[in-house]
Amino acid sequence: MNSSTFSVFTNWHPHPEVLISLTIIELLYLFLVSYIPQKNPNIKHRPYDTALFTTGILILLIALISPIHEISDGFLFSAHMVQHLLLTLIAPPLLVMSTPNWLIAPLMQIKLIKNCLRIITKPIIALSIFTLMFSIWHIPNLYHTSVTNHYIHISEHLMFISTAIIMWIPIFSRIIEIPRLSYLLQLPYIFILSIGQILVFAPITFSTEPIYQWYINAPRIWNITPLTDQQLGGIIMKVGSGTIFLTLMIIAFFNWYNEENQIK
Repeated sequence: MNSSTFSVFTNWHPHPEVLISLTIIELLYLFLVSYIPQKNPNIKHRPYDTALFTTGILILLIALISPIHEISDGFLFSAHMVQHLLLTLIAPPLLVMSTPNWLIAPLMQIKLIKNCLRIITKPIIALSIFTLMFSIWHIPNLYHTSVTNHYIHISEHLMFISTAIIMWIPIFSRIIEIPRLSYLLQLPYIFILSIGQILVFAPITFSTEPIYQWYINAPRIWNITPLTDQQLGGIIMKVGSGTIFLTLMIIAFFNWYNEENQIK
């Protein structure tokens, strides 16, 4: 590995908009989970939630300012898929499951917000929004536009994160007005999500030629051909998402099974 290639793997990009936004979100969360319980002794905050939320924010930072971002934007499609995995399937569920009802309750008192959230988090709508958004941004022409325009790329990432949060709410919601799905209903919900991932990445993985012009022209590192890189990216996303979804389905199944036994 020459010095220029090595620098790619050590190059952090501290994008101000990313650092400022995520720092504000983290500090606001820390303030609210400390302030609200102090004002209301009936509210108990779990330190475990703070750890989960902070981990989610750190994962977003790693995805957006670490060498992963540099490599994914300029060199490897497969690295971009690692980034997308972090932005949609790793960080968002941590943020959702670490946000207690009492933290969201003031927002839910606003009728417009409550009604909108109730609509977009309906299971069929939530998974459709996420799958559609994820599919559209992997259309070659739109994908090329996103990696060549910084502001469009920011918009893409914001859409990924926001639609992923919506998608995870039916599974991990702690909001009283938007209860999570029963364990039994989580099974088909997660299964359909996994099918959506297959429909997106099967053509990418099994294509016999590169379909993303940006990576065809990108400098080569590790002597990986554009086609191998593309196929590897499809495998990373499918195996990564498949592992997550299968694990959640197993957990949901055993939780449902235990509930049924307790009823009997």
